[in-house]
Amino acid sequence: MSASNVSRFFAGVGLAFCLFGMQMGVAQAKSAKEIDVEVQAAMAEFRKNVKGAEEYLASAKGVLVMPEIKKVGFIVGGRWGAGALQIGGKTVDYYKMGEGSLGFQAGYQEANFVFIFLTQEALDKFRKSEGWTAGVEAGLTVVDEGVGGDLNTLKGKSSVLGFVFGKKGLMGGYSFKGEKFTKFKPE
Repeated sequence: MSASNVSRFFAGVGLAFCLFGMQMGVAQAKSAKEIDVEVQAAMAEFRKNVKGAEEYLASAKGVLVMPEIKKVGFIVGGRWGAGALQIGGKTVDYYKMGEGSLGFQAGYQEANFVFIFLTQEALDKFRKSEGWTAGVEAGLTVVDEGVGGDLNTLKGKSSVLGFVFGKKGLMGGYSFKGEKFTKFKPE
């Protein structure tokens, strides 16, 4: 690869990270009211489309709702969004998420994330953390929206259940590995 091609490659990588950083700022700049409206819409869709949703929610000590999470990439990629932690159906805190990646990827996708904390210990650990990282934290199980699973069996294996639903766009699959969630105060 010639020196000019290398410099163009790194300029493209830099531009992608700048765009990713700008989008992270957009997610953070949403007002509490805007986030609450998106959270309500995501929860309505969760109840409608996820098998066993009411049973999962009835067992929840807390629910982290991250609506309209964006994932974009062309070699360099990123994922970002803002949402709310609800306890007893009421918002108690707001969280943002962001993750960058490098590798073969191209496209755009949007989806809703819901994390259900089944134990008080898992919820307390999440709330006390400086930045909770999904996939690194013990006890997270991803549940397919259409298949669901027996709640009692899942409780025995997991303290946190993760759901991805309402996917739009074209891009490779979703996973929670490496997603970092940080508390913030919206405008």
